[in-house]
Amino acid sequence: MSTKYAIGVDYGTQSGRAVLVDLSNGHEVAEHVTPYRHHVIDEQLPESGIKLEHDWALQHPADYIEVLETSVPAVMKESGINPADVIGLGIDFTACTMLPIDAEGTPLCFKPELKDNPHSWLKLWKHHAAQDEANRINEIAASRGESFLPRYGGKISSEWMLAKVWQILNEAPEIYELADQFVEATDWVVGQMTGNIVRNSCTAGYKAIWHKQEGYPSRAFLKALDPRLEHLTDTKLRGDVVALGTKAGELTADMASRMGLAAGTAIAVGNVDAHAAVPGVGVVTPGKLVMAMGTSICHMLLGTEEKEVEGMCGVVEDGIIPGYFGYEAGQSAVGDIFEWYVEEAVPAYVKEQAEKEGVNVHVYLERMASELAVGESGLVALDWWNGNRSVLVDTDLTGMIVGLTLLTKPWEIYRALLEATAFGTRKIVDAFHNSGVEVNELYACGGLPQKNRLLMQIYADVTNREIKVAASKQTPALGAAMFGAVAAGSAKGGYDSIVEAAQKMARVREESFKPIPANVAVYEKLYAEYNQLHDYFGRGANDVMKRLKAIKEAASTRH
Repeated sequence: MSTKYAIGVDYGTQSGRAVLVDLSNGHEVAEHVTPYRHHVIDEQLPESGIKLEHDWALQHPADYIEVLETSVPAVMKESGINPADVIGLGIDFTACTMLPIDAEGTPLCFKPELKDNPHSWLKLWKHHAAQDEANRINEIAASRGESFLPRYGGKISSEWMLAKVWQILNEAPEIYELADQFVEATDWVVGQMTGNIVRNSCTAGYKAIWHKQEGYPSRAFLKALDPRLEHLTDTKLRGDVVALGTKAGELTADMASRMGLAAGTAIAVGNVDAHAAVPGVGVVTPGKLVMAMGTSICHMLLGTEEKEVEGMCGVVEDGIIPGYFGYEAGQSAVGDIFEWYVEEAVPAYVKEQAEKEGVNVHVYLERMASELAVGESGLVALDWWNGNRSVLVDTDLTGMIVGLTLLTKPWEIYRALLEATAFGTRKIVDAFHNSGVEVNELYACGGLPQKNRLLMQIYADVTNREIKVAASKQTPALGAAMFGAVAAGSAKGGYDSIVEAAQKMARVREESFKPIPANVAVYEKLYAEYNQLHDYFGRGANDVMKRLKAIKEAASTRH
């Protein structure tokens, strides 16, 4: 019998990538990246140039289809594999990335008469302009004692489905009325491949407040938010919610010809990018925290029971691995902070020196920062450049650095920013551990662990835990391919469970990062300082960040 393969397609913030995987051993045979033609739309709409307000982040749904039409044929061509031997395909996505569609499944922004309305477009995960709606959801849910609230750490995020839907209803009721459904982009793309839109349990559970036993929030709660939302879940969020690894359908003949695959190929239901990475590193049991590290970090953990944890993004039964409760927390900016510093704040002489040495600026700063002893910079920073996802769940918080002097060097600031993100992760680890959800070891995947050794050592030292690193450079795509293999099933040469797939296909590097005791001791002192700043600025003692943001918004409105 010939070797069988699956394809995982990973949709990130800037690009989509397809990875072709050998099902017998998880070997990544070929990969291809397609940058999104329209990037992140956060200043003005394409074509019309209509300006967007603060905290908006949109994308163009056509870019996602272009990934399927470009990257999938590219990996098939590079590998030379017979399309008949590709038995399954799975995708993963940033989330909550949602869009309004009509009854035919067409995005409303594709319609000429609607494309100039920003609310007809697809709202990316980092669209934060629904914070007012999120605040009201949290106030009303808390006042009513809604049972779902503790499952999300006590707060529903402005990034999630309900806040974004309500923002559309409040600001563009005509778009709300015209939308037949609001769907996750991952479910929409699967629908484009199969002709059948199915909602997956991962995004529904973590991003749309769906619960396996209780379903969505009650009509009474939705009516209390806004009478116009009373029937939202029966109408515009309607549809079966199915478990990960379920076969959503088969590839249509039309899409098969555009993608270079065989019609009838099994397509798995959609997934969240970070969550797909968990089986991708071989984690299918409790006690192991998986960090999907890139522009942001998603922290995932499996448990055997449903516990309440401060500031977690959610706990969902079967949300990551069937048979377990999947916990999620996160930091909304990590790699983005380092990129901001290099792009916007590093002095010219650093760039010139890096160029002279023939390395990029990050590599140069990492080398210089690694020569510093722990604590030598005299700095501590808060990692809130894009708000705080866990444990405070507040997108209106902003970043800060304490301890700057006239002698502070750029690499000292860079190291302080690396450390700040590690402290943010430590805060999350502590929250889980203190709530009875064990965290014994860490696993890292994504772009950052592959690029920055100093960062990984800092994380090991700050958390005082060993960190194992994924062997795959494309762990979410590998996990998505595994779910594609499960959708196909063993009868077609795939697998009957994700646990079985992970045992055969997942790999971690032999080398891991272990805590250095001398560093751990100093980081304990720095973390104590971080903690004080975290609570002072984040828990209401001093809301200066929010006041500054309000002054800024008022000034830019007048400008």
